[in-house]
Amino acid sequence: MEAKLAHVPSDLGRHTELPTTGWTADRVKEQLQKHGDMEHTRWEDGFVSGAVYHGGKELQELQLDAYNKFTVSNPIHPDVFPGVRKMEAEVVAMVLSIFNAPPSGAGMTTSGGTESILMACLSARQKAFHEHGTSEPEMVLPETAHTAFHKACEYFSIRKVTVPCPAPTHRVSMRHVARLINPNTILLVGSAPNFPHGIIDDVTSLSRLAQKHKLPLHVDCCLGSFLVPHLAKAGFDTEPFDFRVPGVTSISCDTHKYGFAPKGNSTVLFRDAKLRSYAYFVSPDWSGGVYASPTMAGSRPGALIAGCWASMMAQGEEGYVKATHKIVGAAKEIEKHIRENPLLVTELQIIGKPLVSVVAFTATTLNIYNIADAMSAKGWHLNALQNPPAMHVAVTLPIVPQAGRLVDDLKDVVRTERENEIERVKKGAKAQGAAKGDAAALYGVAGSLPNKSIVREMVRVYLDTLYKA
Repeated sequence: MEAKLAHVPSDLGRHTELPTTGWTADRVKEQLQKHGDMEHTRWEDGFVSGAVYHGGKELQELQLDAYNKFTVSNPIHPDVFPGVRKMEAEVVAMVLSIFNAPPSGAGMTTSGGTESILMACLSARQKAFHEHGTSEPEMVLPETAHTAFHKACEYFSIRKVTVPCPAPTHRVSMRHVARLINPNTILLVGSAPNFPHGIIDDVTSLSRLAQKHKLPLHVDCCLGSFLVPHLAKAGFDTEPFDFRVPGVTSISCDTHKYGFAPKGNSTVLFRDAKLRSYAYFVSPDWSGGVYASPTMAGSRPGALIAGCWASMMAQGEEGYVKATHKIVGAAKEIEKHIRENPLLVTELQIIGKPLVSVVAFTATTLNIYNIADAMSAKGWHLNALQNPPAMHVAVTLPIVPQAGRLVDDLKDVVRTERENEIERVKKGAKAQGAAKGDAAALYGVAGSLPNKSIVREMVRVYLDTLYKA
């Protein structure tokens, strides 16, 4: 693992102490270029699923200009950086508008989807505690909901109650949600769409349950980002998901995904300012003075907020509708080939009914992780999944022109894997068959782990390796 993840070319060297004398600017730039040129999966060529939500070179240049102008800015000091305060407020207002928030709507920017989800969960927990005295909070969420909800449960001492998402729809089971609600429940959760399968949950039914039990309902639209709000205008089918659904009380949306903002930008939206205030941290008696922050961080990079604002103003509604048409259109083409190509439809099965950018599929008689590995060997960085064993592609703008090649490579891989399976049987070996549930996929890395009992320790080693200097 260390050889693969922490390999350093000899001409870069390792630096674990400050240089005695500072490098010249030219030397720093030379080394930066070499770091950027290190061997990597070519996201620039459209071979990486998700991960890089690039809006194009022209937009990138604009973001760099915004970053340069606000490099030292920090929104914790609004009097020193009033322009950043204004841009942040406008980003929130624009995203609230995109998600059809009422006039009472409020929100805040965060560092990413995980923090947005954390803040929504914290708000729900604090609301339940202050209004109802709930001391043993529980959250009811789909098993396909983003793992950031699991992190929130661990951070904030909330009991996690997961609900199955059964075939054929793979949407959260409303029967189970209704049965699991109890006096300790503080929050219901739905996805629009979820990360693993790209499925939008039945937000309308969740809303009815939330209203019936007077509970907050959070819709995670981090991956849906600016695609889901523009599906209808781009000519695609959609589902109710935003504040027009009366029971929805909060929404998370990543502006750094299909909003094409620089990485480190997200938003969390609330139906009213009181809900938002439950997520605030206020310390009135610190010796350093009265201290307050809206999110987890204190100091924050105003340059990223400026880059987000610049991206949204440059794209405009028309730009986002065009991007939605390209991205979702490419995802539909990939889905169509898997459903209709004689070879692929025999060996692969689409999971549910994807409406946005993610197309997930499993294998019926072959080992899906062998297929994932073979696609990796062809230069693709796709996402391996578990429960059930599957894989997905999250289409981005760089992938759009490569969608045809992806399908062709997938055909080639499936054909080869089927031939290999036949050869194994001919030689008297037992057919491998479809992957079973004891194979585990590491989030963000296409591949599989042989046994879930060792997953936690292997992941700890993986995380430690990332910090190997």
